[in-house]
Amino acid sequence: MFEGFTLETVELSEATLRVRHGGSGPPVLLLHGHPRTHMTWHRVAPLLAAHYTVVCPDLRGFGESSKPADTPDHSGSSKRAKARDCVELMRHLGFDRFAVVGHDRGSYTAFRTAMDHPDVIDKAVMLDGVPILEALERCDARFATEWWHWFFFAQLEKPERAILADPDAWYGGSPEAMGEASFADFRRAIHDPATVHGMIEDYRAGLSVDYLHDRQDREQGKRIQCPAMVLWSLRDDLERLYGDVLDVWRTWTTSVVGHGLDCGHHMAEEAPEALASALLDFLRGDIDSASFTT
Repeated sequence: MFEGFTLETVELSEATLRVRHGGSGPPVLLLHGHPRTHMTWHRVAPLLAAHYTVVCPDLRGFGESSKPADTPDHSGSSKRAKARDCVELMRHLGFDRFAVVGHDRGSYTAFRTAMDHPDVIDKAVMLDGVPILEALERCDARFATEWWHWFFFAQLEKPERAILADPDAWYGGSPEAMGEASFADFRRAIHDPATVHGMIEDYRAGLSVDYLHDRQDREQGKRIQCPAMVLWSLRDDLERLYGDVLDVWRTWTTSVVGHGLDCGHHMAEEAPEALASALLDFLRGDIDSASFTT
């Protein structure tokens, strides 16, 4: 697992991140989602590392990375703050420009990094997500029923108490599906009260400061300037909730491609070869994004 990769702890100006990196070639940053750690990429990262330098951190608030201080506006857990971590981490590793790939909650950080740092991001990939503003403005009874956790997690204290009463029952997971080492890492995270709080703060930021950042960008007409790709799980609910997922992203990008993958939500664990193949095609420029320019 992660053979040939280096595991280290990197102290940044605002956070301390656990990060694993390896391979050679142009740099690619992989960002996990909730409730995973960087270990979710253990089946994908080696496939990319044959052609790219692959960097996999635990986002601030998650895994074994540091937890931001609580503030009324949850700004320490904002995607803008996490985007700053991404840029600083990659510069620490010697990369001024890089491609970014984010899954689930990590897709919001990937999106924010591309929006806030257009001079840094070469390509951006968002997996199984739409911008937070779009999700909230399109919210209906179906969304509230299936994604109820967004609104529960926005409440103070109660989500942490519910989760920590029985983290294994709440989150599920198995070593067979995730891999033994990845599952063990995941279990350490979900049993740690500070990490559970850090992960829930990510949602509180989503419904407050992150929503405002998205709205400000739309009012200013900002879009992702680099080529973008969006992939989603055909066995999950994005198409059911939004119909044409790419159409949602076209107003936020200057060029975008994408398609669904035949798997469930945790695509890096369920369909690593298909995901890695799609990422490699896009990163190498084998997909003609020009034909999708908006």
